[in-house]
Amino acid sequence: MREIIKLACTGCETPGKSAYFQTKNKKTKSEKLVTKKYCKFCKKHFDHKESKV
Repeated sequence: MREIIKLACTGCETPGKSAYFQTKNKKTKSEKLVTKKYCKFCKKHFDHKESKV
């Protein structure tokens, strides 16, 4: 079953300001998801880590 997760920017001074929402299969991927995405507040590409919804 796929669940909705929130990806928060690691480069922002205030955590969770820039966020993306994505789905992930928790049965096959047990570790936290990290992807490189664009942050409109930092105006750069930064790693976005999985955080609480």
